[in-house]
Amino acid sequence: MITQSSSSAYQRLLEKRDDDVVIVCALRSAMTKGRKGGFKDTKPDFILSNVLRGVYSRVNLDPKLIEDIAVGNVLPPGGGASAARMAALHAGIPNTTALNTVNRQCSSGLTAVTQIANEIKAGQIDIGIGAGVESMTHGYGSRAAPEVSDAVLENQESEDCLIPMGITSENVAADYNISRAIQDDFAAKSFQKAAAAHKAGKFKDEIIPIKTTIIDPKTEKEVEIVVDADDGIRDGVTAESLGKLKPAFTKTGSTHAGNASQVSDGAAAVLLARRSVAKKLGLPIVGKFVTSAVVGVPPRIMGVGPAYAIPKVLDLVGITKDEVDFYEINEAFASQAVFSVQHLKIPFEKVNLNGGAIAIGHPLGCTGARQVATGLNIAKQTNQRVFVTSMCIGSGMGMAAVFVSEH
Repeated sequence: MITQSSSSAYQRLLEKRDDDVVIVCALRSAMTKGRKGGFKDTKPDFILSNVLRGVYSRVNLDPKLIEDIAVGNVLPPGGGASAARMAALHAGIPNTTALNTVNRQCSSGLTAVTQIANEIKAGQIDIGIGAGVESMTHGYGSRAAPEVSDAVLENQESEDCLIPMGITSENVAADYNISRAIQDDFAAKSFQKAAAAHKAGKFKDEIIPIKTTIIDPKTEKEVEIVVDADDGIRDGVTAESLGKLKPAFTKTGSTHAGNASQVSDGAAAVLLARRSVAKKLGLPIVGKFVTSAVVGVPPRIMGVGPAYAIPKVLDLVGITKDEVDFYEINEAFASQAVFSVQHLKIPFEKVNLNGGAIAIGHPLGCTGARQVATGLNIAKQTNQRVFVTSMCIGSGMGMAAVFVSEH
Protein backbone atom coordinates (compact mmCIF):
# COMPACT_ATOMS: atom_id res chain seq x y z
CA MET A 1 0.00 0.00 0.00
CA ILE A 2 1.22 3.50 -0.85
CA THR A 3 1.58 5.90 2.05
CA GLN A 4 -0.99 8.66 1.64
CA SER A 5 0.34 12.12 2.54
CA SER A 6 -0.86 15.59 1.75
CA SER A 7 2.35 17.40 2.75
CA SER A 8 3.65 19.71 0.02
CA ALA A 9 7.14 18.13 0.19
CA TYR A 10 5.68 14.66 -0.34
CA GLN A 11 3.54 15.87 -3.25
CA ARG A 12 6.62 17.54 -4.81
CA LEU A 13 8.44 14.23 -4.52
CA LEU A 14 5.86 12.56 -6.76
CA GLU A 15 5.92 15.29 -9.41
CA LYS A 16 7.65 14.53 -12.70
CA ARG A 17 9.99 17.18 -14.12
CA ASP A 18 12.09 17.08 -17.28
CA ASP A 19 15.30 17.65 -15.31
CA ASP A 20 14.69 14.75 -12.89
CA VAL A 21 17.37 12.07 -12.62
CA VAL A 22 15.50 8.88 -13.47
CA ILE A 23 16.35 5.21 -13.32
CA VAL A 24 15.90 3.41 -16.62
CA CYS A 25 16.99 -0.03 -15.41
CA ALA A 26 18.48 -1.56 -12.25
CA LEU A 27 19.75 -5.13 -12.17
CA ARG A 28 22.00 -7.29 -10.06
CA SER A 29 23.71 -10.62 -10.22
CA ALA A 30 22.83 -13.32 -7.74
CA MET A 31 24.68 -12.89 -4.42
CA THR A 32 26.79 -16.00 -3.84
CA LYS A 33 28.75 -17.30 -0.87
CA GLY A 34 32.41 -16.30 -0.73
CA ARG A 35 34.86 -19.15 -1.37
CA LYS A 36 32.12 -21.77 -1.81
CA GLY A 37 29.25 -20.23 -3.81
CA GLY A 38 28.43 -20.01 -7.50
CA PHE A 39 30.99 -17.26 -8.24
CA LYS A 40 33.87 -18.74 -6.20
CA ASP A 41 35.89 -19.31 -9.39
CA THR A 42 34.67 -16.20 -11.25
CA LYS A 43 36.64 -12.96 -11.27
CA PRO A 44 34.75 -9.77 -10.28
CA ASP A 45 35.34 -8.09 -13.66
CA PHE A 46 33.35 -10.85 -15.39
CA ILE A 47 30.40 -10.51 -12.98
CA LEU A 48 30.51 -6.71 -13.46
CA SER A 49 30.67 -7.02 -17.25
CA ASN A 50 27.47 -9.09 -17.24
CA VAL A 51 25.45 -6.61 -15.16
CA LEU A 52 26.74 -3.62 -17.20
CA ARG A 53 25.72 -5.33 -20.44
CA GLY A 54 22.45 -6.36 -18.81
CA VAL A 55 21.21 -2.88 -17.88
CA TYR A 56 21.64 -1.32 -21.31
CA SER A 57 20.61 -4.44 -23.29
CA ARG A 58 17.43 -4.90 -21.25
CA VAL A 59 16.14 -1.49 -22.45
CA ASN A 60 17.72 -1.63 -25.95
CA LEU A 61 19.93 1.40 -25.31
CA ASP A 62 22.78 2.05 -27.76
CA PRO A 63 25.84 1.77 -25.44
CA LYS A 64 27.47 4.66 -27.34
CA LEU A 65 25.05 6.96 -25.50
CA ILE A 66 26.43 6.00 -22.07
CA GLU A 67 28.76 8.84 -21.15
CA ASP A 68 30.18 7.88 -17.78
CA ILE A 69 30.27 4.88 -15.44
CA ALA A 70 31.12 4.87 -11.73
CA VAL A 71 31.82 1.53 -10.07
CA GLY A 72 31.84 1.01 -6.32
CA ASN A 73 34.60 -1.45 -5.40
CA VAL A 74 36.21 -1.83 -1.97
CA LEU A 75 38.78 -4.53 -2.71
CA PRO A 76 39.95 -3.81 -6.27
CA PRO A 77 42.49 -6.24 -7.70
CA GLY A 78 45.86 -4.48 -7.83
CA GLY A 79 44.34 -1.43 -6.18
CA GLY A 80 43.33 0.22 -9.47
CA ALA A 81 40.36 0.84 -11.74
CA SER A 82 41.71 -1.08 -14.75
CA ALA A 83 39.66 -4.23 -14.10
CA ALA A 84 36.42 -2.21 -14.04
CA ARG A 85 37.38 -0.41 -17.26
CA MET A 86 38.16 -3.77 -18.86
CA ALA A 87 34.77 -5.09 -17.71
CA ALA A 88 32.96 -2.15 -19.36
CA LEU A 89 34.81 -2.69 -22.65
CA HIS A 90 34.08 -6.43 -22.50
CA ALA A 91 30.40 -5.55 -21.91
CA GLY A 92 30.25 -3.93 -25.36
CA ILE A 93 30.49 -0.35 -24.06
CA PRO A 94 32.76 1.69 -26.37
CA ASN A 95 36.09 3.18 -25.29
CA THR A 96 34.54 6.67 -25.62
CA THR A 97 32.57 6.01 -22.41
CA ALA A 98 34.52 7.15 -19.34
CA LEU A 99 34.77 5.17 -16.11
CA ASN A 100 36.05 5.46 -12.56
CA THR A 101 35.94 3.32 -9.47
CA VAL A 102 35.02 4.72 -6.07
CA ASN A 103 35.57 3.38 -2.56
CA ARG A 104 33.50 4.55 0.36
CA GLN A 105 33.54 1.07 1.86
CA CYS A 106 30.07 -0.47 2.24
CA SER A 107 28.33 2.52 0.61
CA SER A 108 30.51 2.39 -2.52
CA GLY A 109 27.66 1.24 -4.79
CA LEU A 110 25.37 4.03 -3.59
CA THR A 111 28.24 6.54 -3.81
CA ALA A 112 28.69 5.50 -7.46
CA VAL A 113 24.96 5.95 -8.17
CA THR A 114 25.06 9.36 -6.47
CA GLN A 115 28.10 10.46 -8.50
CA ILE A 116 26.38 9.68 -11.80
CA ALA A 117 23.11 11.28 -10.61
CA ASN A 118 24.96 14.45 -9.64
CA GLU A 119 26.74 14.59 -13.00
CA ILE A 120 23.33 14.44 -14.68
CA LYS A 121 21.95 17.13 -12.33
CA ALA A 122 24.94 19.37 -13.08
CA GLY A 123 24.43 19.03 -16.84
CA GLN A 124 27.76 17.26 -17.37
CA ILE A 125 26.19 14.11 -18.84
CA ASP A 126 22.76 12.87 -19.94
CA ILE A 127 23.15 9.12 -19.37
CA GLY A 128 25.40 7.09 -17.08
CA ILE A 129 25.68 3.95 -14.96
CA GLY A 130 26.26 3.74 -11.22
CA ALA A 131 27.39 0.23 -10.33
CA GLY A 132 29.07 -1.85 -7.67
CA VAL A 133 31.02 -5.08 -7.55
CA GLU A 134 32.88 -7.23 -5.08
CA SER A 135 34.49 -10.63 -5.06
CA MET A 136 35.16 -11.27 -1.40
CA THR A 137 36.40 -14.70 -2.48
CA HIS A 138 39.33 -13.06 -4.25
CA GLY A 139 39.91 -9.88 -2.24
CA TYR A 140 38.82 -10.29 1.37
CA GLY A 141 41.02 -10.93 4.41
CA SER A 142 44.55 -10.08 5.51
CA ARG A 143 45.53 -8.90 2.01
CA ALA A 144 43.11 -6.00 2.45
CA ALA A 145 44.58 -4.79 5.79
CA PRO A 146 46.20 -1.32 5.70
CA GLU A 147 49.63 -0.34 7.00
CA VAL A 148 49.42 2.92 8.97
CA SER A 149 52.09 5.21 10.44
CA ASP A 150 52.69 5.14 14.21
CA ALA A 151 52.13 8.90 14.38
CA VAL A 152 48.61 8.62 12.96
CA LEU A 153 47.81 5.75 15.32
CA GLU A 154 48.50 8.05 18.28
CA ASN A 155 45.10 9.59 17.58
CA GLN A 156 42.54 7.37 19.35
CA GLU A 157 39.78 7.71 16.74
CA SER A 158 42.31 7.02 13.98
CA GLU A 159 43.28 3.83 15.77
CA ASP A 160 39.59 2.97 16.25
CA CYS A 161 39.27 2.76 12.45
CA LEU A 162 41.30 -0.47 12.67
CA ILE A 163 38.90 -2.15 15.11
CA PRO A 164 37.63 -5.37 13.47
CA MET A 165 34.07 -4.95 12.20
CA GLY A 166 32.82 -7.72 14.49
CA ILE A 167 34.12 -5.87 17.52
CA THR A 168 32.36 -2.66 16.41
CA SER A 169 29.18 -4.77 16.35
CA GLU A 170 29.84 -5.89 19.93
CA ASN A 171 30.45 -2.25 20.90
CA VAL A 172 27.05 -1.22 19.51
CA ALA A 173 25.33 -4.11 21.29
CA ALA A 174 27.03 -3.24 24.59
CA ASP A 175 26.62 0.55 24.37
CA TYR A 176 22.91 0.39 23.48
CA ASN A 177 21.81 -2.81 25.25
CA ILE A 178 20.90 -4.74 22.11
CA SER A 179 20.42 -8.25 23.50
CA ARG A 180 21.51 -11.47 21.81
CA ALA A 181 17.85 -12.58 21.75
CA ILE A 182 16.73 -9.44 19.84
CA GLN A 183 19.62 -9.82 17.38
CA ASP A 184 18.85 -13.48 16.73
CA ASP A 185 15.15 -12.75 16.27
CA PHE A 186 15.95 -10.00 13.74
CA ALA A 187 18.42 -12.27 11.88
CA ALA A 188 15.96 -15.19 11.79
CA LYS A 189 13.28 -12.93 10.30
CA SER A 190 15.77 -11.80 7.62
CA PHE A 191 16.33 -15.44 6.62
CA GLN A 192 12.60 -16.22 6.77
CA LYS A 193 11.65 -13.22 4.59
CA ALA A 194 14.40 -13.95 2.06
CA ALA A 195 13.50 -17.67 1.90
CA ALA A 196 9.83 -16.84 1.34
CA ALA A 197 10.70 -14.26 -1.36
CA HIS A 198 13.04 -16.74 -3.06
CA LYS A 199 10.39 -19.49 -3.05
CA ALA A 200 7.80 -17.08 -4.46
CA GLY A 201 10.18 -16.02 -7.26
CA LYS A 202 10.24 -12.42 -6.04
CA PHE A 203 13.97 -11.92 -6.79
CA LYS A 204 13.79 -13.12 -10.41
CA ASP A 205 13.07 -9.72 -11.98
CA GLU A 206 16.07 -8.03 -10.32
CA ILE A 207 18.62 -10.81 -11.02
CA ILE A 208 20.40 -11.26 -14.34
CA PRO A 209 21.43 -14.91 -14.87
CA ILE A 210 25.17 -15.29 -15.54
CA LYS A 211 26.76 -18.24 -17.33
CA THR A 212 30.14 -19.03 -15.79
CA THR A 213 32.36 -21.95 -14.81
CA ILE A 214 32.97 -23.53 -11.43
CA ILE A 215 35.52 -26.07 -10.25
CA ASP A 216 33.72 -28.98 -8.61
CA PRO A 217 35.50 -29.54 -5.26
CA LYS A 218 34.84 -33.31 -5.42
CA THR A 219 36.00 -34.03 -8.98
CA GLU A 220 38.24 -30.94 -9.42
CA LYS A 221 36.77 -30.64 -12.91
CA GLU A 222 35.61 -27.33 -14.40
CA VAL A 223 31.90 -27.32 -15.23
CA GLU A 224 29.68 -24.69 -16.84
CA ILE A 225 26.81 -23.39 -14.70
CA VAL A 226 24.22 -20.61 -14.77
CA VAL A 227 24.17 -18.55 -11.57
CA ASP A 228 20.67 -17.11 -11.26
CA ALA A 229 19.76 -17.30 -7.55
CA ASP A 230 21.23 -16.15 -4.24
CA ASP A 231 22.88 -19.21 -2.69
CA GLY A 232 23.33 -17.91 0.87
CA ILE A 233 19.60 -17.95 1.67
CA ARG A 234 18.73 -20.73 4.12
CA ASP A 235 15.23 -22.01 4.78
CA GLY A 236 14.08 -23.04 8.24
CA VAL A 237 16.26 -20.65 10.25
CA THR A 238 14.74 -19.70 13.61
CA ALA A 239 15.83 -17.55 16.54
CA GLU A 240 16.17 -20.82 18.47
CA SER A 241 18.51 -22.39 15.90
CA LEU A 242 20.62 -19.22 15.81
CA GLY A 243 20.72 -19.24 19.60
CA LYS A 244 22.89 -22.38 19.49
CA LEU A 245 25.74 -20.69 17.60
CA LYS A 246 28.87 -19.58 19.46
CA PRO A 247 29.89 -15.89 19.51
CA ALA A 248 32.48 -15.20 16.80
CA PHE A 249 34.48 -12.29 18.20
CA THR A 250 34.48 -12.42 22.01
CA LYS A 251 33.61 -15.32 24.35
CA THR A 252 30.80 -13.36 26.00
CA GLY A 253 29.70 -11.54 22.84
CA SER A 254 26.43 -11.68 20.91
CA THR A 255 27.62 -11.42 17.28
CA HIS A 256 28.04 -14.71 15.41
CA ALA A 257 27.98 -16.19 11.91
CA GLY A 258 24.16 -16.32 11.85
CA ASN A 259 23.41 -12.69 12.81
CA ALA A 260 26.10 -10.97 10.71
CA SER A 261 26.15 -10.29 6.97
CA GLN A 262 27.55 -13.02 4.75
CA VAL A 263 30.90 -12.78 2.96
CA SER A 264 29.71 -12.73 -0.65
CA ASP A 265 30.44 -12.20 -4.34
CA GLY A 266 28.22 -10.17 -6.66
CA ALA A 267 27.58 -7.05 -8.75
CA ALA A 268 24.76 -4.62 -9.51
CA ALA A 269 24.20 -1.74 -11.92
CA VAL A 270 21.79 1.21 -12.12
CA LEU A 271 21.26 2.95 -15.48
CA LEU A 272 20.42 6.64 -14.92
CA ALA A 273 19.35 9.41 -17.30
CA ARG A 274 17.83 12.86 -17.39
CA ARG A 275 14.05 12.44 -17.71
CA SER A 276 13.81 14.58 -20.85
CA VAL A 277 16.48 12.46 -22.54
CA ALA A 278 14.90 9.17 -21.44
CA LYS A 279 11.53 10.34 -22.84
CA LYS A 280 13.09 11.49 -26.12
CA LEU A 281 14.79 8.09 -26.58
CA GLY A 282 11.66 6.18 -25.59
CA LEU A 283 13.39 4.52 -22.65
CA PRO A 284 11.32 3.02 -19.82
CA ILE A 285 11.37 4.97 -16.55
CA VAL A 286 11.17 2.73 -13.48
CA GLY A 287 12.06 5.23 -10.78
CA LYS A 288 13.61 8.50 -9.73
CA PHE A 289 16.75 9.25 -7.73
CA VAL A 290 15.91 12.11 -5.37
CA THR A 291 19.05 12.72 -3.29
CA SER A 292 21.46 11.14 -0.84
CA ALA A 293 23.34 12.14 2.31
CA VAL A 294 26.42 10.99 4.19
CA VAL A 295 27.34 11.50 7.84
CA GLY A 296 30.27 10.62 10.08
CA VAL A 297 29.92 8.71 13.36
CA PRO A 298 32.44 7.39 15.92
CA PRO A 299 34.56 4.65 14.27
CA ARG A 300 34.29 2.29 17.29
CA ILE A 301 30.50 2.08 16.74
CA MET A 302 30.52 2.52 12.96
CA GLY A 303 27.31 0.47 12.61
CA VAL A 304 25.09 3.27 13.93
CA GLY A 305 25.54 5.18 10.64
CA PRO A 306 22.01 4.65 9.23
CA ALA A 307 20.44 6.05 12.42
CA TYR A 308 21.99 9.44 11.58
CA ALA A 309 22.20 9.35 7.77
CA ILE A 310 18.47 8.64 7.31
CA PRO A 311 17.25 11.72 9.24
CA LYS A 312 19.73 13.86 7.29
CA VAL A 313 18.50 12.73 3.88
CA LEU A 314 14.84 13.05 4.97
CA ASP A 315 15.57 16.62 6.09
CA LEU A 316 17.08 17.40 2.69
CA VAL A 317 13.93 16.16 0.97
CA GLY A 318 11.56 17.65 3.55
CA ILE A 319 9.56 14.52 4.30
CA THR A 320 9.03 12.61 7.54
CA LYS A 321 10.06 9.03 8.28
CA ASP A 322 6.37 8.06 8.23
CA GLU A 323 6.00 9.28 4.65
CA VAL A 324 8.50 6.63 3.50
CA ASP A 325 6.75 3.45 2.36
CA PHE A 326 9.63 1.10 3.19
CA TYR A 327 13.33 1.01 4.01
CA GLU A 328 16.25 -1.05 2.73
CA ILE A 329 18.77 -0.85 5.62
CA ASN A 330 21.89 -2.93 5.13
CA GLU A 331 22.29 -5.66 7.71
CA ALA A 332 26.04 -5.54 8.29
CA PHE A 333 25.24 -6.94 11.71
CA ALA A 334 21.93 -7.51 13.48
CA SER A 335 23.16 -5.34 16.37
CA GLN A 336 23.57 -2.20 14.28
CA ALA A 337 20.50 -2.78 12.12
CA VAL A 338 18.31 -3.26 15.21
CA PHE A 339 19.81 -0.17 16.85
CA SER A 340 19.17 1.94 13.73
CA VAL A 341 15.53 0.83 13.44
CA GLN A 342 14.88 1.33 17.16
CA HIS A 343 16.62 4.72 17.27
CA LEU A 344 14.59 5.98 14.30
CA LYS A 345 11.37 4.48 15.71
CA ILE A 346 10.56 2.85 12.36
CA PRO A 347 8.23 -0.19 12.42
CA PHE A 348 10.32 -3.33 11.79
CA GLU A 349 7.60 -4.35 9.31
CA LYS A 350 8.74 -1.52 7.01
CA VAL A 351 12.39 -2.69 6.90
CA ASN A 352 13.95 -5.15 4.40
CA LEU A 353 10.69 -6.65 3.17
CA ASN A 354 12.46 -9.46 1.30
CA GLY A 355 15.23 -9.96 3.85
CA GLY A 356 18.64 -8.29 3.97
CA ALA A 357 22.37 -8.92 3.92
CA ILE A 358 22.28 -11.42 6.80
CA ALA A 359 20.31 -13.77 4.53
CA ILE A 360 21.21 -12.57 1.03
CA GLY A 361 24.85 -11.51 1.42
CA HIS A 362 26.90 -8.32 1.42
CA PRO A 363 29.48 -8.01 -1.37
CA LEU A 364 30.92 -4.76 -0.01
CA GLY A 365 31.11 -2.51 -3.08
CA CYS A 366 27.96 -3.99 -4.63
CA THR A 367 25.41 -3.57 -1.83
CA GLY A 368 24.61 0.13 -2.36
CA ALA A 369 23.63 -0.54 -5.99
CA ARG A 370 21.98 -3.89 -5.14
CA GLN A 371 19.61 -2.18 -2.70
CA VAL A 372 18.33 0.08 -5.50
CA ALA A 373 17.49 -2.89 -7.73
CA THR A 374 15.84 -4.68 -4.79
CA GLY A 375 13.96 -1.56 -3.67
CA LEU A 376 12.49 -0.87 -7.11
CA ASN A 377 11.47 -4.52 -7.42
CA ILE A 378 9.75 -4.48 -4.00
CA ALA A 379 7.98 -1.19 -4.81
CA LYS A 380 6.53 -2.68 -8.01
CA GLN A 381 5.48 -5.93 -6.31
CA THR A 382 3.81 -4.18 -3.35
CA ASN A 383 2.55 -1.07 -5.19
CA GLN A 384 4.53 1.36 -3.05
CA ARG A 385 6.26 4.57 -4.12
CA VAL A 386 8.82 6.16 -1.78
CA PHE A 387 11.69 4.16 -0.33
CA VAL A 388 14.98 4.84 1.42
CA THR A 389 18.19 2.83 1.17
CA SER A 390 20.88 3.10 3.83
CA MET A 391 23.99 1.44 5.20
CA CYS A 392 26.68 1.83 7.81
CA ILE A 393 30.24 2.33 6.60
CA GLY A 394 33.47 0.91 8.01
CA SER A 395 35.62 3.54 9.78
CA GLY A 396 32.52 5.30 11.06
CA MET A 397 30.02 6.74 8.58
CA GLY A 398 26.50 6.28 7.31
CA MET A 399 24.83 6.94 3.95
CA ALA A 400 21.18 7.08 2.89
CA ALA A 401 19.25 7.94 -0.26
CA VAL A 402 15.61 8.58 -1.23
CA PHE A 403 14.08 7.01 -4.34
CA VAL A 404 10.61 7.12 -5.90
CA SER A 405 9.29 4.15 -7.85
CA GLU A 406 7.41 4.96 -11.07
CA HIS A 407 6.19 1.43 -11.86
